[in-house]
Amino acid sequence: MAIKFTHQDAEFRIGDTVKVNYKIKEKDKERIQAFDGIIIAIKGTLENKNFVVSKNAADGIRVERIFPTNSPWIDSIKKLRSPKRTLHRAKLYFLRDPRARNI
Repeated sequence: MAIKFTHQDAEFRIGDTVKVNYKIKEKDKERIQAFDGIIIAIKGTLENKNFVVSKNAADGIRVERIFPTNSPWIDSIKKLRSPKRTLHRAKLYFLRDPRARNI
């Protein structure tokens, strides 16, 4: 169970709030779309790691997206903030519960 990964010499951990700029290809055009949220899980080993980013959308709907760390479609990952305290869990699935506490 991984609790951290590196991307372009930056280290990211479980519980970090990140902004992932992802390249989207539509027909012959290419654009960058941002997806920001909390990293709730990191899976895999060595070069085959994936991370799950979860965010709250409109009307209380939660959206999760899985990103491979070595994807050529990821333009950049920016850390917006770290958790207030050190987390001792590998997966933060308790944040899926709407009654769960914030970190």
